[in-house]
Amino acid sequence: MKYNDATDIEISTLLEAVYQKCGYDFRQYSKAHIKRRILSRMALSGVADISQMKTMVMDDDISMNKLLQSLSISVTEMFRDPGFYNSLRKCVVPLLKSYSFIKIWHAGCCTGEEAYSMAILLKEEGLYDRTTIYATDFNQQSLDQAKEGIFSNKLMKEYTANYQLSGGIEEFSSYYTSDDANVIMNESLKKNIVWANHNLVTDSVFAEVHLILCRNVLIYFDNELQNKVQRLFHDSLMDGCFLCLGSKESLRFSDFNTGYMELDKKHRIFKKKYSI
Repeated sequence: MKYNDATDIEISTLLEAVYQKCGYDFRQYSKAHIKRRILSRMALSGVADISQMKTMVMDDDISMNKLLQSLSISVTEMFRDPGFYNSLRKCVVPLLKSYSFIKIWHAGCCTGEEAYSMAILLKEEGLYDRTTIYATDFNQQSLDQAKEGIFSNKLMKEYTANYQLSGGIEEFSSYYTSDDANVIMNESLKKNIVWANHNLVTDSVFAEVHLILCRNVLIYFDNELQNKVQRLFHDSLMDGCFLCLGSKESLRFSDFNTGYMELDKKHRIFKKKYSI
């Protein structure tokens, strides 16, 4: 990431300080994304400039944690982009059924909504009992929330509509219990999800898997970092298995473009070619 004006140089210095102190590496995130998040955190913290922000977060762990939360990616919902899940049922699930045991890596799982969505889909397709979902994120606070599986009741109308549009075949309410404020996902959905702290920027191959989902995370990385993460995914996928990216993401300009065949162009579902 290269910065030009004084503010951008200060941001670069701040990110370097965060990395040196905490090991969280945002230095190759999208310049525009990082700048927007830092300026927003400055406004919320009431600090006048980035130098003051740097001093504050280096001296105060609570301020550092708030900055890390601001910089992490937190956009998610259950059955987000229902057409993707419809395509997954049609293009990928029939092929997964040929495996006696299935391993799925949901990279950048945030607070878990999409991992639970996958568990529901697999349950309906008769695959969940022979599947392990490895749901990973570098944000431990998000992982803790995901593990609890508690979400606001106010979101259920939207999530129910997403579920129905995704090809769901049951009553969505059968997958959770609710009170006036929140819902909690059924224990039967949690049993095969392994929640783990993993950083796509700094960590190595997580596991050898049949399916990787990393949707709308790479758009926050610069080109060099995107390519690095694509290598990680390629090395983690078994031959003939599947990579799912977000609607605004592509393999086109990565070093691994020729290593996959495209199953669904619109919904960014790819199948890794067999090694020669």
